[in-house]
Amino acid sequence: MTEPHPPTNRDVKKALRLAALARRDALDPHTRIEAALVIAEAGAAAIAIKPGDVVSGFLPIRSEMDTRPLMAALAERGARLCVPAILDKTTIEFRELVRGAPMVDTGFGTVGPGADAAVLDPTVMLVPLAAFDARGHRIGYGAGHYDRAIARLHARRLFPRLVGIAFDCQEVEHVPDEPHDVPLSAILTDSGLRSFSL
Repeated sequence: MTEPHPPTNRDVKKALRLAALARRDALDPHTRIEAALVIAEAGAAAIAIKPGDVVSGFLPIRSEMDTRPLMAALAERGARLCVPAILDKTTIEFRELVRGAPMVDTGFGTVGPGADAAVLDPTVMLVPLAAFDARGHRIGYGAGHYDRAIARLHARRLFPRLVGIAFDCQEVEHVPDEPHDVPLSAILTDSGLRSFSL
């Protein structure tokens, strides 16, 4: 009889992802709205923005935190906004989000500006995630889009501040990390902003 194999990092991440997303899915609508307003207020006060900084946000899908109030608050402080568009299975680009621009299907269940929008390099990235730990490590949705986008920016010597966006219930004790994983600079939840020493 063969011994069972110990779970791989991938197995552990999948289990943590499913459990954290189930907790997020179970939140009631009132809690979600309140949390979105809390992160807008806390993030606007705590995320350093200079006029002209480029902030990549995201328009919520499924049970994600609604970042629109936060993005609006950062825009009021002079930030240019962009959101991801999924070009193929491996690549995303960040298209400028301007008031009144038509929205199109941008992949993975998302909508955003069309292909004629300006493509920007973020200086601050609001990063969606499934789970995170107290060290600033995150688990994404499994497709690796953000990991590759961050790696491409780093290859061009661009190092945006990475701010994870989540509900408190998505925190886990420990995210298995690998050498290529890039930890978050900070996490913004309904408890406020926590910065990590990197």
